[in-house]
Amino acid sequence: MGSQFPLSGSTVKMVLGAALGGIVFTIAAAYSGLAAPVFKLTFAAPVQTTASRAEPMTSFRFAVGPFALGRIATVLAEGPLEQTAFKIDAPGQSTLQLMQPLRDQITAAGFTVIYECETQICGGFDFRFGTEVMDEPDMHIDLGDFRYLAATRGTGAQADSLSLMVSRSPDHGFVQLTQVGGFAKTAPRLTEATKSPDLAVTLPAVVAPIVAGVPVVSAGELAARLDQGLSLVLEDLVFASGSSALATGDYASLQELVAWLRANPNKTVMVVGHTDASGGVAANLALSKLRAQSVRQRLLADFDIAGRQVSAEGAGSLSPRDSNATDMGRQKNRRVEVMVTSTP
Repeated sequence: MGSQFPLSGSTVKMVLGAALGGIVFTIAAAYSGLAAPVFKLTFAAPVQTTASRAEPMTSFRFAVGPFALGRIATVLAEGPLEQTAFKIDAPGQSTLQLMQPLRDQITAAGFTVIYECETQICGGFDFRFGTEVMDEPDMHIDLGDFRYLAATRGTGAQADSLSLMVSRSPDHGFVQLTQVGGFAKTAPRLTEATKSPDLAVTLPAVVAPIVAGVPVVSAGELAARLDQGLSLVLEDLVFASGSSALATGDYASLQELVAWLRANPNKTVMVVGHTDASGGVAANLALSKLRAQSVRQRLLADFDIAGRQVSAEGAGSLSPRDSNATDMGRQKNRRVEVMVTSTP
């Protein structure tokens, strides 16, 4: 974090009290005219404060983007900081049920949400370990089920900024609130995450549909190769940053695949996901299969393709098409391909 300075004439106070079956907490601070964290958050269920810390003046970087290509986009806030973790009696509640009322309170208080994500879209464990989270068991994070939100209110030195991290166990919800007064007018900066980028995005969404110099499928090429029983890489697919979810878009390769499947209703294909060799074998296999399943789901949901015609599997890093020793090679190895599985 940043340097600490003596806090002459400032006050930091926290008031905890029960209200309407919930808990209301207030954090207030003041420092040399800077905006201080002032926000009330109410929980409808019994809640316990498990950890808290305060700094009179510090710098803090809030995540404002997913883990992608080994980094997380952040924006700088400077001022008094308050960070608190809570454990809520909420058996059976999902992270969405926990987050929704908190998000409503934040927007009602005049904050604007600038970034929000859930587990895989955030970037999974890479995002969790690339952001500052208070220690277990005070703040428990289920790596398969968490949500994050960042918001700001006001401008310049009089702004407030905050983030929420929400997760759960079978019987409890966990919430971490981080607040900083004085949201700096700086552009987002890419900040190194602490984990390897094996679950990184295949391609940023802004990249044109050309991968490492290999053009997208030309008209008729996919059908011709499938007719010959050959596999083909779907070069133009783009996945949501740090996630296994296929990004929204009109993909020429999927349009051709759909046309071929409709013209050949008795044929079946398998969509196969691949990763580079970064990270563990098990994680790569899981990610590659999730991406293949995402493509399959798009075919079924958006194009009404019969489920029996398309299966999905993952090969992880076990079938590279280029060297994993270079960035370009690893990028080419992160791919999704399609192959015919039916016999003539």
